[in-house]
Amino acid sequence: MKITVVKHKVIIEIISFLLTLLFVYAAAAKFLDVTNFRHQLSLSPFIGGFAGTIAIVLPLVELATAALLTIKNTRFYGLLASLLLLMLFTGYIAAMLLSGVHLPCSCGGVISSLSWKEHLIFNLFFLAITIVAFVTENKERKYNRQKERSI
Repeated sequence: MKITVVKHKVIIEIISFLLTLLFVYAAAAKFLDVTNFRHQLSLSPFIGGFAGTIAIVLPLVELATAALLTIKNTRFYGLLASLLLLMLFTGYIAAMLLSGVHLPCSCGGVISSLSWKEHLIFNLFFLAITIVAFVTENKERKYNRQKERSI
């Protein structure tokens, strides 16, 4: 049982680290070119009207999520926030693909060089590993609560 617990913790640590890198990188890229980020968002048929707000709030949420992921006591909430953000981003990318609108990605940095289809695959990968980490972390939390109750 101890080996499984250690494996679970390592999996959660690795995925949390990858997500932290992703969100810090994405937020930094957006903040470093906020004018272009806001402009690209304004072109979106779905969120264009909220471009100014999203251009500021989204990178702040990404940084807050990264911070939650780095602290062991808040990691569960960081994984939950990651899951919600990635579901939102993936849904947006799918909607853009289905709409047929050909806009550049507004993510910033190297990620913006991906096509919409490549970006969807990229997001689905991160969504999948986030689900693994979230489910594993949730099981660990339940196991620890049961262990505490039995003492």
